Amino acid sequence: MSKMKKIINSYKVYSLAKYIFSLVAVALIGSFLIMFQGESPKEALTYLIDGAFGSIRCIGNTLRWITPCIFTGMAASVAFKSGVMNLGIEGQIYFGAYAAALVGFYVTFPRFLHIPICIIIAGFAGMAFALIPALLKLYFNINEMIVTLMLNYIAVLLTEYFTYIVMGISAAGDSLALATPPISDTAKLKILVPKTNASTGFIIAVALVFVVWFIYRNTKVGYELKQVGANRRFAKIGGVNVTKTFLSIFLISGFIAGVCGSVEVQGTYGKFTAGFSNNLGWDGIMIAMIANNNPFSVLLVAFIWGILKAGALHMERMCDVNRLTVLLIQALFVLFVTVDYKKLLEIFRKKGGKV
Repeated sequence: MSKMKKIINSYKVYSLAKYIFSLVAVALIGSFLIMFQGESPKEALTYLIDGAFGSIRCIGNTLRWITPCIFTGMAASVAFKSGVMNLGIEGQIYFGAYAAALVGFYVTFPRFLHIPICIIIAGFAGMAFALIPALLKLYFNINEMIVTLMLNYIAVLLTEYFTYIVMGISAAGDSLALATPPISDTAKLKILVPKTNASTGFIIAVALVFVVWFIYRNTKVGYELKQVGANRRFAKIGGVNVTKTFLSIFLISGFIAGVCGSVEVQGTYGKFTAGFSNNLGWDGIMIAMIANNNPFSVLLVAFIWGILKAGALHMERMCDVNRLTVLLIQALFVLFVTVDYKKLLEIFRKKGGKV
């Protein structure tokens, strides 16, 4: 066995061990948190699974939550895989959703045109909002993490303000139920499971995973995107236009996030509603980190994330376990998975040696 194969195999074993350890640690902590609330972990898990798969309607609601998890996971994965820290996915979702709501309400097209036009326009809206931090990074070397984080708040407030303008009401009014007019029926995605919000957006999301996988695996563009993420200096020496590629990565990530916003409007809400996202962008970032930016791993983790989201509310209704416990468990799992245990062990060994 060559030295390279040994390194690859040792990395795979290390990664597998890290995931197993993270699962066990999170399971133990989660059990303790549930017992602390006076409930049985086994019973809480049963209610959670029942809420996700207990009926056809439950399965439909689970698919509804899996859909945005796939989109946001892929938006984050495309950026992170190429070394771009796009933390502004939440804001790009909002601008995509708002654009889709406007096109869905104000513009009239036949159904076979209206749906894709809304999706494409939403993608471009997300892309345009992603262009701001990309240009600031390229021409002023401003850290994209800070800019994208701040733009999330700007996007939420701007779209809310624009909605006030569309509705023609005072900005001093109540924003809790603020929404644009409903989109036309011709702009709405087809429902997959009756009496649920599971739409054909799920099919689009799964198709996106395969498209991204194909691009990264079989095209020159995908190779260049990976090279920029692995080593920008090496990629530049190899003839890759790093500036153009960096900009493309940001725009692709923003486009996917914008499409996610469009699917939320066209498949779930039927209009733009202030505060609709409920941290979907952050879910995508956590999913990408757990999946190590692998498209098919993103798909798998998104399924698990969607199941947890769909089942948590039912669990809270049936027992005294707060659904926020699930959010805490998700965050802890991300924390355990992203820890560099090798470096941690080295630090402890050095300190032990000094003592």
